[in-house]
Amino acid sequence: MHNPIFRQFFRFAAVGLSGTGVQYACVAIAIAYSGKAATVTGSAIGYVLGSIVNYVLNYFLTFGSGKSHIEAASKYFAVLAIGWCLNLGLMSLFVHHWDWHPWLSQFITTGIGLCWNFSGSRLWAFKETRIK
Repeated sequence: MHNPIFRQFFRFAAVGLSGTGVQYACVAIAIAYSGKAATVTGSAIGYVLGSIVNYVLNYFLTFGSGKSHIEAASKYFAVLAIGWCLNLGLMSLFVHHWDWHPWLSQFITTGIGLCWNFSGSRLWAFKETRIK
């Protein structure tokens, strides 16, 4: 695997496991205490909490960003806000409208979110400005 984009994607995905762990723990707690109806809420709360952990790890480990935290964090969380909307919308569609199993829904949504978040982070949030 000599392609730098693939290496960066795998680092991003590995860092994302920490945030995903937080999100999945929130989903599990929501289901345990309130049943399937709380899946979407647990997922949404977990997404926010996990994204905070992921920002710090991605800033230093994945992208080695030299940007100020004000610039990088504002862009990163803008990307993740769209990802949060995707997560919320897809989970609502899959669980409440299509009556899919909550964990199947969460796994599929996680994969879609991973692709969105990596693309937005790489191409905009952490992209270094080239000076001509």
